[in-house]
Amino acid sequence: VHGNAIGFLMEHSGMGFIDAVHELAQKVGMTVPEDDRTPEERTRAQQLKERQHTLSDVLSKASAHYRRQLKASPRAIDYLKQRGLSGEVAARFALGYAPDGWRALASAFPRYDDPLLEESGLVIAQAPDDPSADAKRYDRFRDRIMFPIRSVQGDVIGFGGRVLDRGEPKYLNSPETPVFSKGRELYGLFEARTAIRQQGFV
Repeated sequence: VHGNAIGFLMEHSGMGFIDAVHELAQKVGMTVPEDDRTPEERTRAQQLKERQHTLSDVLSKASAHYRRQLKASPRAIDYLKQRGLSGEVAARFALGYAPDGWRALASAFPRYDDPLLEESGLVIAQAPDDPSADAKRYDRFRDRIMFPIRSVQGDVIGFGGRVLDRGEPKYLNSPETPVFSKGRELYGLFEARTAIRQQGFV
């Protein structure tokens, strides 16, 4: 309703969006919080937002890669079927598979040494003992069913990986990153939004 009212005000009074929001708020007795951040704080916030979008793009690309790998792995598909997961469920939750290999993601990204792969938690880089040598880089997730963790907006922000056979750890999650904080996210919330709206509660 409020969105329609804002659109009406903008269309019929020539107001901009911000002015229309203020006008509507005044009519219903509400105040609109002002952005009292300094220009430097606003710039930093904008840079952080852009960085988060960039990392989410990298994670989304990895998710698409893992999904393609699942379709190409009869062993991973059989594992999901044995656990009672249908293709429909796998598609709905965008499940994938990280192949058993130290650098399988190199086929999905043009630059395996891209710092964004490490910052997003997809790749682990170990500094070598010899400072003149290259850092050892390898995929964090190997031979695992991949569960993308999505924000409530639907952006991929991390992964959970379940090993297929015996191995430790059985479950492996993405590390804390600028887009993923374990204590602030609830797996499956994005996928459950429709049911939540229909039921009216969680």
